[in-house]
Amino acid sequence: MLLIHTQKVTSRVSYTFKHICKRILGLDVEITSKIEAFIAHDGPKFSYGKQPLGKELYFQSVDLLFEHGLNDIEINVSDWEDTKCFFEVKNETSALPYDIFAATFYLLTRYEEYMPHVKDELGRFPATESIGYLNNFLQYPVVDIWTYKFKKILKEKYPDLEFGNRKFSVLPVISVAETFAYKNKGILRSIGGGLRDLWRLKLDEVTDRVKVNLGFKKDPFDIFDFIIDMQKNKKRKAITLFGLGDYSNFEKNIGYNKPEHITMIKHIADYLIAGLKVSYEAVSDLSVLKKEKHRIESILNRKLKYALCSFFKLKLPEAYRSFIELEVEEDYSMGYSQFSGFRAGTCTPFMFYDLDYEVQTPLKVHSFCFANLGQRKDLLNEGMAQNEIITYLERIQAVDGVFIPVFSNILFSEIYDQIFWKSIFKFIWNTKDE
Repeated sequence: MLLIHTQKVTSRVSYTFKHICKRILGLDVEITSKIEAFIAHDGPKFSYGKQPLGKELYFQSVDLLFEHGLNDIEINVSDWEDTKCFFEVKNETSALPYDIFAATFYLLTRYEEYMPHVKDELGRFPATESIGYLNNFLQYPVVDIWTYKFKKILKEKYPDLEFGNRKFSVLPVISVAETFAYKNKGILRSIGGGLRDLWRLKLDEVTDRVKVNLGFKKDPFDIFDFIIDMQKNKKRKAITLFGLGDYSNFEKNIGYNKPEHITMIKHIADYLIAGLKVSYEAVSDLSVLKKEKHRIESILNRKLKYALCSFFKLKLPEAYRSFIELEVEEDYSMGYSQFSGFRAGTCTPFMFYDLDYEVQTPLKVHSFCFANLGQRKDLLNEGMAQNEIITYLERIQAVDGVFIPVFSNILFSEIYDQIFWKSIFKFIWNTKDE
């Protein structure tokens, strides 16, 4: 057991050290503010505070983990060996030159997203406003990198300290905004879509629409057998999240209660983990979210566990509070649609901490590092896409984290121009877990 002494055991302190020491490093940890208990402990230990107690292993702190509420914090990011960090400390007896614990808390809680900021056209926090993007570390899982530097110091001081057996893994996510391209769209939508394609001289799509509706051809968005076959060939956890919102400017899926739609979702849930792609409206309206949650639970005949916000529209803390109220257990919205990288600075799942209430919640947040829902215009060919994927795989493998890519089923259809995405998905799927 690793004992940590700090001047005061706040909820922020407990949250941060449990994430770093327990979730990432697999250590049993106890935190105390009692000097006598710390001195009497003859096992691995260190202190965290403004000054060391004596000659123990010591890490200097800044004020963040001992504060309450939100403050306008000045952030100065500096180069540090092979990475970047902030919250520099000056005490030469500190084992690290930065308070990585406060920096971790700042990133995991998305502290900057609570502060006043410019929103994009969909009301989201833009990647370009983030500390990671502005200081060129968005593309690195810095929390995990810092933690492994901390681990090295612990191992040098306490060679017999046993760490958990953390392993690299891959967890693909499929976001389904439209289950079908042509099937079950109804007469008016089918005629309107056909006329639109005809006006744009997309004659192949007009022909395909007719063939699909007559039953002569499989719907192009129905690529789920491709995913299921991958699952049969190599067992891997994968999550498919279905949009069941009412039709609107943002939601174009067919009715949730159409028999073929229900059958399709049930079929996929037999092989893959299924959950809910929360509609644009439901993200900010609890009553709508309740309705969509009831729909997916009625189809799956089990409690909803997994969710993702449409367009990654994640207004904090309201969106997560709604998930918590409805007992959704895991979220996959923590990332950016148009930029690869680590929105929360980590490739390790973490518990959501509500800064307004100063409490760790039961909602587990999975931070994805790559998303292609058809919005990435910078990846023009298979080589460019694969190189980017390899780069992130290597960075996550180096810290034994979780590689989470988010794809749309539409990407794998014959309608989509970039036909190489099936190959990219296969490459990811066949990456070896360690």
